[in-house]
Amino acid sequence: MPTYLALGDSYTIGEAVAAHERWPAVLVQRLRRGGMPIDEPQIVAVTGWTTDELAQGMDAAALLPPYGLVTLQIGVNNQYRGRPADDYREQFAGLLDRAIALAGGRAARVVVASIPDWGVTRFAREQGRDRARIAAELDAYNTLARAETERVGARFVDITGISRQHPGLLADDGLHPSAGQYALWVEAIEPAVRAALR
Repeated sequence: MPTYLALGDSYTIGEAVAAHERWPAVLVQRLRRGGMPIDEPQIVAVTGWTTDELAQGMDAAALLPPYGLVTLQIGVNNQYRGRPADDYREQFAGLLDRAIALAGGRAARVVVASIPDWGVTRFAREQGRDRARIAAELDAYNTLARAETERVGARFVDITGISRQHPGLLADDGLHPSAGQYALWVEAIEPAVRAALR
């Protein structure tokens, strides 16, 4: 049975939703229902983590490669803290290389999910944030992430559009996605994961 490592931040750990509503957990449920056996996800993710903090978290984690599947979703907190896109690209590329190594050197077993747009959330609106700037900066980050992902032969899934189409699907904190939004993400992510596991 393939093992699964999910790397990320608040979105991967499912801040403000129940453990079974996190998108990696929902993904596993859907794969199993569709006849594809897979182990429970090992999640290395903490709310607030940036790319370099995820790298440190991976250093400290008890990892058991090779994994049959590795997912990676990281970068929103780099943007939130105003870090340069060039730094993000370099650190993301390093994380991607590590993800591939953890997948036994099989880039096709690594699936990257894009960063959602938190600028459309109630939190951003109530805080008076510059939503156009947030969108533009996240688009730049996601463009870099896609380019790096495609360069190494891993799989990239864009869930940013879903976050923009469903700005009301939020947890009670008004910032993080609700279980309903995560379920929509999984609908987009699942085909890439099925292809990765074939």
